[in-house]
Amino acid sequence: MRTAIDTNVISALWSGEPASQGMAALLGRAQDEGGLVISAPVCVELLAHPRATLSILQQFLERTRMATDFLLDEAVWRAAGAAYAAYARRRRSKDGEPKRLLVDFIVGAHALLKADRLLTLDRGRYSLAFPKLVTVP
Repeated sequence: MRTAIDTNVISALWSGEPASQGMAALLGRAQDEGGLVISAPVCVELLAHPRATLSILQQFLERTRMATDFLLDEAVWRAAGAAYAAYARRRRSKDGEPKRLLVDFIVGAHALLKADRLLTLDRGRYSLAFPKLVTVP
């Protein structure tokens, strides 16, 4: 079972946030169950972390045996676009312009189509946009 990892999980680990408690164990379990992957947008977001450098990121990915999927195919882009458009329609009908970042929809679409589940700290956010996506913890 392949597990896609959201930026917020790794960021929480690197920052020592309370939400990170148990994340290392969850990552280890997910690795044992079939491997870990991040999408290219997650890789880009991680480089913006205050403690990150390309070298630190590469070492982390190697140490955790986490693959990076740099090639996002048309199906991922279409699924992200459909989910983002639906979100924008919901937002406009309620209270104005969309506020979520497009990257969240790319991460969700990648996890839905290229992995078996998504490890994220924002389960509710992804379950609304991608009802068929399995999220953990």
